[in-house]
Amino acid sequence: MLKSPHLSNLQTRDIEALLHPYTPTHQLKTTAALIIEGGKGVFVYDKQGRAYIEGLSGLWCAGLGFGDEEMIEAAKEQLQALSYYHLFGAKSTEPAIKLAEKLKEIAPIPISKVFYTSSGSEANDTQVKLAWYMNNALGRPHKKKIISRINAYHGVTVMAASLTGLPGNHAGWDLPIGRVLHAECPHYYRFAIEGEREEEFVQRMAQSLRNLIEREEPDTIAAFVAEPIMGAGGVIVPPKGYYETINEILDEHNIILIDDEVITGFGRTGNWWGCETLGMRPTTISVAKQLTSAYAPLGAVLIPDDIYQAFSHSEQIRSFDHGFTFGGHPLSCALGIKAIEIYQERDIPGHVRQVAPIFARRMKKLAEHPLIGEARYCGLIGGAEIVADKRTKRSFDPRHGIGPQIAKSAERHGAILRALGDTIAFCPPMIISEDELEELFDRFEKALVDVATWIAKENLAEG
Repeated sequence: MLKSPHLSNLQTRDIEALLHPYTPTHQLKTTAALIIEGGKGVFVYDKQGRAYIEGLSGLWCAGLGFGDEEMIEAAKEQLQALSYYHLFGAKSTEPAIKLAEKLKEIAPIPISKVFYTSSGSEANDTQVKLAWYMNNALGRPHKKKIISRINAYHGVTVMAASLTGLPGNHAGWDLPIGRVLHAECPHYYRFAIEGEREEEFVQRMAQSLRNLIEREEPDTIAAFVAEPIMGAGGVIVPPKGYYETINEILDEHNIILIDDEVITGFGRTGNWWGCETLGMRPTTISVAKQLTSAYAPLGAVLIPDDIYQAFSHSEQIRSFDHGFTFGGHPLSCALGIKAIEIYQERDIPGHVRQVAPIFARRMKKLAEHPLIGEARYCGLIGGAEIVADKRTKRSFDPRHGIGPQIAKSAERHGAILRALGDTIAFCPPMIISEDELEELFDRFEKALVDVATWIAKENLAEG
Protein backbone atom coordinates (compact mmCIF):
# COMPACT_ATOMS: atom_id res chain seq x y z
CA MET A 1 0.00 0.00 0.00
CA LEU A 2 2.85 2.39 0.80
CA LYS A 3 4.27 4.21 -2.21
CA SER A 4 7.78 5.48 -2.77
CA PRO A 5 7.75 9.23 -2.15
CA HIS A 6 9.74 11.97 -3.79
CA LEU A 7 12.41 12.68 -1.20
CA SER A 8 13.14 16.24 -0.20
CA ASN A 9 16.70 17.39 0.38
CA LEU A 10 16.16 17.20 4.13
CA GLN A 11 14.69 13.69 3.95
CA THR A 12 17.68 12.54 1.88
CA ARG A 13 20.06 14.06 4.42
CA ASP A 14 18.10 12.34 7.18
CA ILE A 15 18.59 8.94 5.55
CA GLU A 16 22.30 9.60 5.12
CA ALA A 17 22.91 10.90 8.65
CA LEU A 18 20.55 9.33 11.22
CA LEU A 19 19.94 5.94 12.75
CA HIS A 20 16.26 6.07 13.76
CA PRO A 21 15.00 4.28 16.89
CA TYR A 22 12.29 1.64 16.37
CA THR A 23 12.38 2.08 12.60
CA PRO A 24 12.89 -0.61 9.94
CA THR A 25 16.11 0.79 8.48
CA HIS A 26 15.57 -0.91 5.12
CA GLN A 27 12.23 0.90 4.59
CA LEU A 28 13.33 4.51 5.06
CA LYS A 29 14.24 5.03 1.42
CA THR A 30 10.73 4.10 0.37
CA THR A 31 8.76 5.68 3.21
CA ALA A 32 11.00 8.64 4.19
CA ALA A 33 10.94 10.48 7.50
CA LEU A 34 8.21 12.98 8.33
CA ILE A 35 10.16 16.14 9.19
CA ILE A 36 8.46 18.07 11.99
CA GLU A 37 9.33 21.75 12.19
CA GLY A 38 6.94 23.31 14.71
CA GLY A 39 4.25 22.68 17.27
CA LYS A 40 1.51 24.50 19.14
CA GLY A 41 -1.05 23.05 21.51
CA VAL A 42 -1.95 19.52 20.39
CA PHE A 43 -0.72 20.15 16.83
CA VAL A 44 2.66 19.68 15.19
CA TYR A 45 3.60 21.02 11.75
CA ASP A 46 5.77 19.59 8.99
CA LYS A 47 8.13 21.48 6.67
CA GLN A 48 5.23 22.29 4.35
CA GLY A 49 3.20 23.78 7.21
CA ARG A 50 0.70 20.91 7.29
CA ALA A 51 -0.91 20.37 10.72
CA TYR A 52 -1.16 17.02 12.48
CA ILE A 53 -2.92 16.22 15.76
CA GLU A 54 -0.21 14.56 17.88
CA GLY A 55 -2.27 11.63 19.09
CA LEU A 56 0.51 10.01 21.12
CA SER A 57 1.88 13.14 22.85
CA GLY A 58 5.14 12.55 20.98
CA LEU A 59 6.16 9.41 22.85
CA TRP A 60 3.51 9.44 25.60
CA CYS A 61 5.21 12.48 27.12
CA ALA A 62 4.05 15.91 25.86
CA GLY A 63 1.15 16.17 28.30
CA LEU A 64 0.95 19.97 28.02
CA GLY A 65 1.31 19.88 24.27
CA PHE A 66 3.67 22.12 22.38
CA GLY A 67 4.75 25.74 22.66
CA ASP A 68 3.36 26.45 26.14
CA GLU A 69 4.46 30.01 26.92
CA GLU A 70 4.81 29.44 30.67
CA MET A 71 7.12 26.49 30.07
CA ILE A 72 9.17 28.45 27.55
CA GLU A 73 9.54 31.38 29.93
CA ALA A 74 10.61 29.07 32.76
CA ALA A 75 13.31 27.63 30.50
CA LYS A 76 14.59 31.09 29.55
CA GLU A 77 14.78 32.23 33.16
CA GLN A 78 16.69 29.15 34.27
CA LEU A 79 19.16 29.27 31.37
CA GLN A 80 19.93 32.88 32.18
CA ALA A 81 20.47 32.09 35.86
CA LEU A 82 22.38 28.78 35.67
CA SER A 83 22.69 26.76 32.47
CA TYR A 84 24.14 23.62 34.11
CA TYR A 85 25.40 22.14 37.31
CA HIS A 86 25.53 18.70 38.87
CA LEU A 87 24.67 17.00 42.15
CA PHE A 88 27.86 14.97 42.58
CA GLY A 89 30.10 15.35 45.64
CA ALA A 90 27.58 17.22 47.81
CA LYS A 91 26.84 19.95 45.25
CA SER A 92 23.27 21.06 44.65
CA THR A 93 20.99 23.60 43.00
CA GLU A 94 17.74 25.19 44.09
CA PRO A 95 15.70 23.79 41.14
CA ALA A 96 16.77 20.23 42.03
CA ILE A 97 15.81 20.76 45.67
CA LYS A 98 12.50 22.46 44.90
CA LEU A 99 11.40 19.81 42.39
CA ALA A 100 12.26 17.02 44.82
CA GLU A 101 10.13 18.76 47.45
CA LYS A 102 7.24 19.01 44.99
CA LEU A 103 7.51 15.34 44.08
CA LYS A 104 7.47 14.37 47.76
CA GLU A 105 4.41 16.58 48.21
CA ILE A 106 2.34 14.99 45.43
CA ALA A 107 3.61 11.39 45.68
CA PRO A 108 0.92 8.77 46.38
CA ILE A 109 3.04 7.18 49.14
CA PRO A 110 5.43 8.65 51.74
CA ILE A 111 8.74 9.47 50.05
CA SER A 112 12.03 10.28 51.74
CA LYS A 113 14.43 11.03 48.88
CA VAL A 114 14.37 11.75 45.14
CA PHE A 115 17.15 10.51 42.86
CA TYR A 116 17.40 12.10 39.41
CA THR A 117 18.16 10.40 36.10
CA SER A 118 18.01 11.53 32.49
CA SER A 119 15.25 9.15 31.36
CA GLY A 120 12.76 6.47 32.33
CA SER A 121 15.18 3.74 31.24
CA GLU A 122 17.80 5.10 33.62
CA ALA A 123 15.21 5.39 36.38
CA ASN A 124 14.28 1.72 36.05
CA ASP A 125 17.94 0.73 35.81
CA THR A 126 18.48 2.64 39.04
CA GLN A 127 15.53 0.88 40.67
CA VAL A 128 17.20 -2.49 40.13
CA LYS A 129 20.56 -1.23 41.41
CA LEU A 130 18.84 0.22 44.49
CA ALA A 131 17.12 -3.11 45.21
CA TRP A 132 20.44 -4.93 44.93
CA TYR A 133 22.25 -2.25 46.94
CA MET A 134 19.63 -2.36 49.70
CA ASN A 135 19.77 -6.15 49.99
CA ASN A 136 23.55 -6.10 50.11
CA ALA A 137 23.37 -3.53 52.91
CA LEU A 138 20.87 -5.70 54.79
CA GLY A 139 23.02 -8.80 54.46
CA ARG A 140 20.77 -10.53 51.92
CA PRO A 141 23.21 -11.15 49.04
CA HIS A 142 20.99 -13.74 47.33
CA LYS A 143 17.77 -11.66 47.24
CA LYS A 144 18.44 -10.19 43.79
CA LYS A 145 16.00 -11.52 41.16
CA ILE A 146 13.55 -9.08 39.57
CA ILE A 147 10.15 -10.19 38.26
CA SER A 148 8.74 -8.28 35.32
CA ARG A 149 5.98 -9.41 32.95
CA ILE A 150 5.57 -10.59 29.38
CA ASN A 151 4.69 -7.57 27.16
CA ALA A 152 5.96 -5.08 29.75
CA TYR A 153 8.04 -2.12 28.62
CA HIS A 154 10.54 -0.59 31.04
CA GLY A 155 13.16 0.93 28.72
CA VAL A 156 16.08 0.04 26.49
CA THR A 157 19.27 0.14 28.56
CA VAL A 158 20.72 -3.33 29.15
CA MET A 159 18.84 -3.87 32.42
CA ALA A 160 15.69 -1.96 31.47
CA ALA A 161 15.47 -3.83 28.16
CA SER A 162 15.86 -7.09 30.08
CA LEU A 163 12.91 -6.08 32.27
CA THR A 164 11.00 -5.27 29.10
CA GLY A 165 9.03 -8.34 28.03
CA LEU A 166 8.86 -7.78 24.29
CA PRO A 167 10.64 -10.14 21.85
CA GLY A 168 12.01 -7.33 19.67
CA ASN A 169 13.85 -5.86 22.65
CA HIS A 170 15.60 -9.18 23.30
CA ALA A 171 16.15 -10.84 19.92
CA GLY A 172 19.56 -9.97 18.51
CA TRP A 173 20.57 -8.03 21.63
CA ASP A 174 21.65 -11.00 23.80
CA LEU A 175 18.96 -10.15 26.33
CA PRO A 176 17.54 -10.62 28.90
CA ILE A 177 20.48 -10.79 31.27
CA GLY A 178 20.43 -13.00 34.36
CA ARG A 179 18.35 -12.40 37.49
CA VAL A 180 15.35 -11.24 35.43
CA LEU A 181 12.13 -13.29 35.36
CA HIS A 182 8.92 -12.67 33.42
CA ALA A 183 5.49 -13.45 34.83
CA GLU A 184 2.38 -13.84 32.69
CA CYS A 185 0.74 -10.86 31.00
CA PRO A 186 -2.63 -9.81 32.53
CA HIS A 187 -4.32 -9.26 29.15
CA TYR A 188 -7.75 -10.81 29.53
CA TYR A 189 -8.77 -10.43 25.87
CA ARG A 190 -5.73 -12.35 24.59
CA PHE A 191 -4.88 -14.77 27.37
CA ALA A 192 -8.14 -15.76 29.05
CA ILE A 193 -9.16 -19.40 28.71
CA GLU A 194 -12.44 -19.90 26.84
CA GLY A 195 -15.34 -19.34 29.23
CA GLU A 196 -13.10 -17.89 31.94
CA ARG A 197 -14.57 -14.90 33.80
CA GLU A 198 -12.39 -11.88 34.57
CA GLU A 199 -12.23 -12.63 38.28
CA GLU A 200 -11.18 -16.21 37.49
CA PHE A 201 -8.53 -14.89 35.11
CA VAL A 202 -7.19 -12.60 37.87
CA GLN A 203 -6.96 -15.53 40.28
CA ARG A 204 -5.14 -17.62 37.67
CA MET A 205 -2.63 -14.81 37.04
CA ALA A 206 -2.11 -14.51 40.79
CA GLN A 207 -1.58 -18.23 41.22
CA SER A 208 0.86 -18.24 38.31
CA LEU A 209 2.88 -15.49 40.00
CA ARG A 210 2.77 -17.33 43.32
CA ASN A 211 4.00 -20.51 41.59
CA LEU A 212 6.85 -18.58 39.96
CA ILE A 213 7.93 -17.09 43.29
CA GLU A 214 7.82 -20.43 45.07
CA ARG A 215 9.66 -22.18 42.24
CA GLU A 216 12.45 -19.59 42.29
CA GLU A 217 12.39 -19.38 46.14
CA PRO A 218 11.09 -16.15 47.73
CA ASP A 219 14.39 -15.40 49.47
CA THR A 220 16.03 -14.92 46.04
CA ILE A 221 13.51 -12.38 44.72
CA ALA A 222 14.04 -8.68 45.40
CA ALA A 223 11.31 -6.92 43.45
CA PHE A 224 8.34 -7.05 41.12
CA VAL A 225 8.22 -4.21 38.57
CA ALA A 226 5.04 -3.14 36.78
CA GLU A 227 3.47 -0.34 34.79
CA PRO A 228 -0.06 0.40 36.06
CA ILE A 229 -1.10 0.22 32.39
CA MET A 230 1.26 -1.50 29.98
CA GLY A 231 2.13 1.16 27.41
CA ALA A 232 4.38 0.08 24.54
CA GLY A 233 3.35 -3.54 25.11
CA GLY A 234 -0.08 -2.72 23.66
CA VAL A 235 -1.85 -0.38 26.12
CA ILE A 236 -2.98 -3.28 28.27
CA VAL A 237 -5.31 -2.36 31.13
CA PRO A 238 -5.42 -5.23 33.64
CA PRO A 239 -8.77 -6.51 34.92
CA LYS A 240 -10.32 -5.12 38.10
CA GLY A 241 -8.76 -6.58 41.23
CA TYR A 242 -5.51 -7.66 39.56
CA TYR A 243 -3.15 -5.39 41.48
CA GLU A 244 -4.94 -5.81 44.79
CA THR A 245 -4.31 -9.55 44.50
CA ILE A 246 -0.69 -9.05 43.41
CA ASN A 247 -0.09 -6.67 46.34
CA GLU A 248 -1.00 -9.42 48.83
CA ILE A 249 1.36 -11.96 47.27
CA LEU A 250 4.31 -9.53 47.25
CA ASP A 251 3.68 -8.51 50.86
CA GLU A 252 3.54 -12.14 51.90
CA HIS A 253 6.99 -12.80 50.43
CA ASN A 254 8.69 -9.48 51.35
CA ILE A 255 9.09 -8.46 47.70
CA ILE A 256 9.06 -4.75 46.90
CA LEU A 257 6.79 -3.37 44.17
CA ILE A 258 8.48 -0.99 41.74
CA ASP A 259 5.81 1.20 40.16
CA ASP A 260 6.82 2.36 36.67
CA GLU A 261 4.78 5.57 36.31
CA VAL A 262 6.82 6.81 33.34
CA ILE A 263 3.70 6.91 31.13
CA THR A 264 0.83 7.02 33.62
CA GLY A 265 2.13 9.63 36.08
CA PHE A 266 0.95 13.26 36.38
CA GLY A 267 -2.71 12.91 35.44
CA ARG A 268 -2.84 10.62 32.41
CA THR A 269 -5.46 8.30 33.96
CA GLY A 270 -7.53 11.06 35.56
CA ASN A 271 -5.69 10.74 38.88
CA TRP A 272 -2.23 12.09 39.60
CA TRP A 273 -0.85 8.55 39.52
CA GLY A 274 -1.75 5.41 37.64
CA CYS A 275 -1.29 3.35 40.80
CA GLU A 276 -4.19 5.26 42.38
CA THR A 277 -6.45 4.44 39.42
CA LEU A 278 -5.45 0.79 39.12
CA GLY A 279 -5.21 -0.18 42.79
CA MET A 280 -1.43 -0.67 43.06
CA ARG A 281 0.34 -0.27 46.40
CA PRO A 282 3.91 0.60 45.35
CA THR A 283 7.07 0.56 47.41
CA THR A 284 9.04 2.85 45.12
CA ILE A 285 8.22 4.82 41.95
CA SER A 286 9.89 5.65 38.62
CA VAL A 287 8.88 8.83 36.78
CA ALA A 288 9.95 10.60 33.57
CA LYS A 289 8.17 11.78 30.37
CA GLN A 290 5.33 14.01 31.69
CA LEU A 291 7.53 15.00 34.64
CA THR A 292 8.67 17.91 32.43
CA SER A 293 5.93 17.46 29.82
CA ALA A 294 8.87 16.58 27.52
CA TYR A 295 10.20 20.15 27.45
CA ALA A 296 13.56 18.70 28.60
CA PRO A 297 14.80 15.20 29.44
CA LEU A 298 14.43 14.16 33.08
CA GLY A 299 13.65 11.05 35.07
CA ALA A 300 13.54 10.32 38.78
CA VAL A 301 13.22 7.57 41.35
CA LEU A 302 11.05 8.27 44.40
CA ILE A 303 12.57 6.42 47.35
CA PRO A 304 10.78 5.62 50.64
CA ASP A 305 12.56 6.10 53.93
CA ASP A 306 13.02 2.44 54.83
CA ILE A 307 14.96 1.77 51.62
CA TYR A 308 17.04 4.92 52.09
CA GLN A 309 17.80 4.07 55.73
CA ALA A 310 18.78 0.51 54.82
CA PHE A 311 21.86 1.57 52.91
CA SER A 312 22.55 5.06 54.24
CA HIS A 313 23.49 3.64 57.66
CA SER A 314 25.01 0.40 56.42
CA GLU A 315 28.37 -0.63 57.90
CA GLN A 316 29.18 -2.33 54.59
CA ILE A 317 28.46 0.64 52.29
CA ARG A 318 29.76 4.14 52.95
CA SER A 319 29.51 5.91 49.57
CA PHE A 320 26.61 6.02 47.12
CA ASP A 321 28.65 5.50 43.93
CA HIS A 322 25.94 5.94 41.35
CA GLY A 323 24.77 8.96 39.35
CA PHE A 324 24.37 10.62 35.96
CA THR A 325 26.02 13.73 34.51
CA PHE A 326 22.66 15.26 33.62
CA GLY A 327 20.62 13.86 36.52
CA GLY A 328 19.04 16.86 38.21
CA HIS A 329 20.00 19.25 35.40
CA PRO A 330 18.82 22.71 36.56
CA LEU A 331 17.00 23.40 33.28
CA SER A 332 15.11 20.11 33.44
CA CYS A 333 14.28 20.57 37.12
CA ALA A 334 13.02 24.12 36.54
CA LEU A 335 10.75 22.76 33.80
CA GLY A 336 9.61 19.94 36.08
CA ILE A 337 8.66 22.48 38.74
CA LYS A 338 6.74 24.58 36.23
CA ALA A 339 5.02 21.54 34.71
CA ILE A 340 3.73 20.39 38.11
CA GLU A 341 2.60 23.93 38.93
CA ILE A 342 0.64 24.01 35.66
CA TYR A 343 -0.85 20.56 36.29
CA GLN A 344 -2.04 21.89 39.66
CA GLU A 345 -3.15 25.40 38.65
CA ARG A 346 -5.01 24.30 35.52
CA ASP A 347 -6.26 21.10 37.20
CA ILE A 348 -5.01 18.91 34.37
CA PRO A 349 -6.12 15.65 36.08
CA GLY A 350 -9.60 17.21 36.37
CA HIS A 351 -9.54 18.12 32.68
CA VAL A 352 -8.61 14.53 31.84
CA ARG A 353 -11.61 13.32 33.83
CA GLN A 354 -13.80 15.84 31.97
CA VAL A 355 -12.84 14.69 28.46
CA ALA A 356 -12.36 11.00 29.35
CA PRO A 357 -16.05 10.16 28.65
CA ILE A 358 -15.61 11.40 25.07
CA PHE A 359 -12.44 9.33 24.75
CA ALA A 360 -14.30 6.30 26.12
CA ARG A 361 -17.26 6.82 23.80
CA ARG A 362 -15.07 7.02 20.72
CA MET A 363 -13.02 4.00 21.78
CA LYS A 364 -16.22 2.01 22.30
CA LYS A 365 -17.34 3.06 18.82
CA LEU A 366 -14.04 1.80 17.39
CA ALA A 367 -14.67 -1.57 19.04
CA GLU A 368 -17.71 -1.97 16.77
CA HIS A 369 -15.56 -1.76 13.62
CA PRO A 370 -14.98 -5.08 11.80
CA LEU A 371 -11.20 -4.60 12.03
CA ILE A 372 -11.08 -3.86 15.78
CA GLY A 373 -11.03 -6.86 18.08
CA GLU A 374 -10.70 -4.92 21.33
CA ALA A 375 -10.59 -1.23 22.27
CA ARG A 376 -9.08 -0.78 25.73
CA TYR A 377 -8.72 2.55 27.51
CA CYS A 378 -8.37 4.41 30.77
CA GLY A 379 -8.41 8.19 31.19
CA LEU A 380 -6.64 9.55 28.09
CA ILE A 381 -4.72 6.45 27.08
CA GLY A 382 -6.04 3.67 24.88
CA GLY A 383 -5.29 0.99 22.34
CA ALA A 384 -7.30 -0.38 19.42
CA GLU A 385 -6.26 -3.92 18.54
CA ILE A 386 -6.59 -4.84 14.87
CA VAL A 387 -7.78 -8.37 14.01
CA ALA A 388 -8.49 -10.30 10.84
CA ASP A 389 -11.45 -12.12 12.44
CA LYS A 390 -13.42 -10.65 15.36
CA ARG A 391 -15.08 -13.95 16.25
CA THR A 392 -11.87 -15.96 16.63
CA LYS A 393 -9.64 -12.98 17.56
CA ARG A 394 -7.28 -14.09 14.79
CA SER A 395 -4.57 -11.55 13.99
CA PHE A 396 -3.38 -10.61 10.55
CA ASP A 397 -0.23 -12.16 9.15
CA PRO A 398 2.55 -9.90 10.54
CA ARG A 399 4.07 -9.68 7.06
CA HIS A 400 1.17 -7.46 5.99
CA GLY A 401 2.05 -4.85 8.62
CA ILE A 402 -1.58 -3.81 9.06
CA GLY A 403 -0.91 -1.71 12.16
CA PRO A 404 1.84 0.37 10.51
CA GLN A 405 -0.34 0.75 7.41
CA ILE A 406 -3.16 2.20 9.49
CA ALA A 407 -0.79 4.54 11.34
CA LYS A 408 0.63 5.75 8.02
CA SER A 409 -2.86 6.29 6.62
CA ALA A 410 -3.82 8.24 9.76
CA GLU A 411 -0.77 10.41 9.20
CA ARG A 412 -2.00 11.20 5.69
CA HIS A 413 -5.29 12.30 7.28
CA GLY A 414 -3.47 14.54 9.74
CA ALA A 415 -3.29 12.37 12.87
CA ILE A 416 -0.05 11.00 14.34
CA LEU A 417 -0.58 7.75 16.23
CA ARG A 418 1.67 4.77 16.91
CA ALA A 419 1.35 1.17 15.80
CA LEU A 420 2.44 -1.32 18.46
CA GLY A 421 2.35 -4.36 16.24
CA ASP A 422 -1.33 -4.45 15.29
CA THR A 423 -2.48 -2.27 18.18
CA ILE A 424 -2.90 1.44 17.48
CA ALA A 425 -2.04 3.49 20.56
CA PHE A 426 -3.80 6.71 21.56
CA CYS A 427 -2.30 9.05 24.15
CA PRO A 428 -3.06 12.68 23.17
CA PRO A 429 -1.77 15.69 25.11
CA MET A 430 -3.78 16.02 28.31
CA ILE A 431 -4.76 19.58 27.35
CA ILE A 432 -6.74 18.36 24.34
CA SER A 433 -10.17 19.96 23.96
CA GLU A 434 -13.40 18.07 23.37
CA ASP A 435 -13.54 19.23 19.74
CA GLU A 436 -9.91 18.31 19.13
CA LEU A 437 -10.48 14.87 20.62
CA GLU A 438 -13.46 14.29 18.34
CA GLU A 439 -11.37 15.43 15.37
CA LEU A 440 -8.54 13.04 16.28
CA PHE A 441 -10.93 10.07 16.15
CA ASP A 442 -12.61 11.37 12.98
CA ARG A 443 -9.24 11.42 11.22
CA PHE A 444 -8.38 7.96 12.50
CA GLU A 445 -11.68 6.54 11.29
CA LYS A 446 -10.92 7.84 7.79
CA ALA A 447 -7.68 5.87 7.95
CA LEU A 448 -9.60 2.75 8.95
CA VAL A 449 -11.83 3.14 5.90
CA ASP A 450 -8.80 3.43 3.61
CA VAL A 451 -7.04 0.38 5.00
CA ALA A 452 -10.22 -1.72 5.21
CA THR A 453 -10.77 -1.05 1.50
CA TRP A 454 -7.20 -2.10 0.72
CA ILE A 455 -7.49 -5.24 2.87
CA ALA A 456 -10.69 -6.24 1.06
CA LYS A 457 -9.15 -5.56 -2.35
CA GLU A 458 -6.07 -7.67 -1.58
CA ASN A 459 -8.13 -10.31 0.30
CA LEU A 460 -5.71 -10.07 3.24
CA ALA A 461 -8.22 -11.07 5.95
CA GLU A 462 -8.40 -14.66 4.70
CA GLY A 463 -6.59 -17.18 6.90
